[in-house]
Amino acid sequence: MLLSSLVAFFLSYLLGSIPFGLLLTQMAGFGDIRAIGSGNIGATNVLRTGNKKLAAATLLLDTLKGTLAVVIAAAIDPSLAQTAGLGAVLGHAFPVWFRFKGGKGVATSLGVVAALSPATAACVLVLWFVTIFSTRLSSLSSLTGAASVPLFLILWNRTEILPLALLLILLIFFKHHANIVRLINRTEPKINLHRHESSPAQSE
Repeated sequence: MLLSSLVAFFLSYLLGSIPFGLLLTQMAGFGDIRAIGSGNIGATNVLRTGNKKLAAATLLLDTLKGTLAVVIAAAIDPSLAQTAGLGAVLGHAFPVWFRFKGGKGVATSLGVVAALSPATAACVLVLWFVTIFSTRLSSLSSLTGAASVPLFLILWNRTEILPLALLLILLIFFKHHANIVRLINRTEPKINLHRHESSPAQSE
């Protein structure tokens, strides 16, 4: 059982470490996404290129990493699902390929929750959309959504997922520590949801 858990964790870590934000922006001609904005490889920083389609694709693929890791592991052995989910999120947040400097784990965590409790993920997603469109603060939306997960898990009677959820929430808040300081100081930059897509040449 221990060996199976380690294999599930390791393979899921490798899946989670695929840097879709970096790969997509490079293929689109925007260069290294780590050299612009926050330097993050996630969807919010991809949005700073001005290309909403790339940002949406990054968000979707990063989410699917978490979902696929859980679904594949659960198909082999349901007891491995949560271990695989944790591995995928840690792979995204701390990829070995980039000296363990990766994304903040929000989208991949959402994918894990979606596979384990679709109703919870749907509620969190609605809350995220409401927050992002009312405040235009990506970090606040992510933190609000993450913090709400335990409440929705209790609401939908999926408390067996709470330990994993709490670990993911701690990770997300840790990765957002600089954003939290800026939110407190009211210096956190807002994202432009109406920005037009730019070409690679325009973004340089």
